Amino acid sequence: MRVRFFGVRGSCPCSSDDHRRYGGNTACTTVEVGEEPPIILDLGTGLRPLGVELEQRQPLAPVAWTALLSHLHWDHLIGLPFFPPVLRPGAHLDVYGPSQDGASIQEVVDSVVKPPFFPVQVDELRGSIRFHDVGEGDLAVGSAKVQVREVPHLGTTLGFRIEAEGVSVVYLPDHQAPVDMDAVAASVLELCDGVDLLIHDAQYTDDEFAARPDWGHSTPGYAVHVAAEAGAKTLALFHHDPMHLDDDIDRIVDRCSRLPDAARLQRVLGAAEGTVLQVTPEGVEVGPVRP
Repeated sequence: MRVRFFGVRGSCPCSSDDHRRYGGNTACTTVEVGEEPPIILDLGTGLRPLGVELEQRQPLAPVAWTALLSHLHWDHLIGLPFFPPVLRPGAHLDVYGPSQDGASIQEVVDSVVKPPFFPVQVDELRGSIRFHDVGEGDLAVGSAKVQVREVPHLGTTLGFRIEAEGVSVVYLPDHQAPVDMDAVAASVLELCDGVDLLIHDAQYTDDEFAARPDWGHSTPGYAVHVAAEAGAKTLALFHHDPMHLDDDIDRIVDRCSRLPDAARLQRVLGAAEGTVLQVTPEGVEVGPVRP
């Protein structure tokens, strides 16, 4: 499997010279199995550059894509109406995500992607988008098996485990750490059990978490702890806070790599826009990062 990061930030997009190396777009990642269309993980602002690339690959062919949406916070949804493929007839996007408080995912999206919040509604886009409510269970996307479990966060939030070609990837972009930084939810341990690559929320430093312990996120150290407890092999720190500059994230990754729990992993890395990870039974090979 090949994993590519198109957006790795949490909360809101950001842009400056000091955000250049890790990137400033919000959550959007793809998992590619062979020559099948990529599975899209979340619909943050990274969805726009992904869509540009997909249009370049197949500028005229009608293609269908599948997106797995972890939850409905703005930073994970805001890219949807800016996805170039669904701005033309013939393209189709299936979105699987959690219903919220008795409302279907389509009802929730339609309630915010409309005037006065946005100039058009989803059904006015030229391509077609179909929403599917999912809870805990299993899905099949192409040849990939997808395990879906609820994870602790603010509002109903899903984590995904994708298995294909003899390897596995888990996507946990938003995960509420406990105050004791020790316990790990059973659903999280189940998802992450022996996974080859874990993409995990690492938004707050210890001091930041102490100031906002109930805001729904993890620290990098807790991400390492989760990976080690679950027997994960490689950990990619994800959902970087917009206040964390490139050099800050470098220091975070370096510190995490030296934690005692990190000795139980093959590798700890910081997710960056443009990074390609080739996931094989032998390990995770890191490809290029954009200049």
